[in-house]
Amino acid sequence: MLRKIAVVLMEDVAVFEFGVLSEVFGIDRTDDGVPAFDFKVCSTRPGEPLRTSSHSAVVAPYGLDELEDADLVALPATTWREAYDERILDALRKAEARGAILLTVCSGAFVLGAAGLLDGRKCATHWRYASLFRERYPRAQLDPDVLFVDDGNIITSAGTAAGIDACLHLVRRELGSAVATRIARRMVVPPQRDGGQRQYVDVPVPESSGESLQPVLDWMVANLTVEHTVPDLARRAQMSERTFARRFVAETGTTPLKWVTTQRVLHARTLLEQTSLGIEQIAAEAGFGTAALLRHHFRRVVGVPPQNYRRTFQTA
Repeated sequence: MLRKIAVVLMEDVAVFEFGVLSEVFGIDRTDDGVPAFDFKVCSTRPGEPLRTSSHSAVVAPYGLDELEDADLVALPATTWREAYDERILDALRKAEARGAILLTVCSGAFVLGAAGLLDGRKCATHWRYASLFRERYPRAQLDPDVLFVDDGNIITSAGTAAGIDACLHLVRRELGSAVATRIARRMVVPPQRDGGQRQYVDVPVPESSGESLQPVLDWMVANLTVEHTVPDLARRAQMSERTFARRFVAETGTTPLKWVTTQRVLHARTLLEQTSLGIEQIAAEAGFGTAALLRHHFRRVVGVPPQNYRRTFQTA
């Protein structure tokens, strides 16, 4: 059961992420059938203002001693740094050792990484920080695609609003779906979202590292509805099929089929965002031919079905 929740703040805390934890666990909703939480906001400097990342300040009334019997210790995002206060890291290690649940939002995962608590553990953080996180904590098993990772007593979430998903998941896991749904309804958010971070990330498309194939690549992008075969492309590049295939992989890092498929997905994504065309028409214009093929490849590359993506990102 979740009874006592201790949130740890430090300098440069992100206000929204702290607000997520406060909204889910810090508001009395007993009138709506939600169990009461003993919500403690803690820091190494209780009672003193702490700088936030948005040019304001917050005050944590309690010290780190509140972590000693907390059922959940939560860390909102904060600006990552070369070193974290050893008092906080030690308190987190002790909380984990006695079986407390640890939850981070966004870059809060860096603090657990610095404490050594993510070594060999699956985890998540904001997609923008994935490379830096891997560099600093190579023993952690980072999944950059998901909204959050539940690894038993450690739950880590991706950026910003993904913290809501992680918190509601924890409530659902510990207190049941009915309680999680009541909280979500009061927050006016879905109790559970589909997909992962991939739908919010610009898809990295392999580009040519040389100039020899660039005219062919440009022609492929301009003619996505054409069936691109290696023999046809090799003739256009004035190369043998074997040389073309080898050169293509060397310059783009992938095969012609995978490259053009990703280009088609990117074009479909643009059409979903900027037009009101039907899925069948988008599939045709992107070169997939059928809606079924579009859905298959779109979900594989982006992480969510085309219709879900359109509901989130359409601007037309």
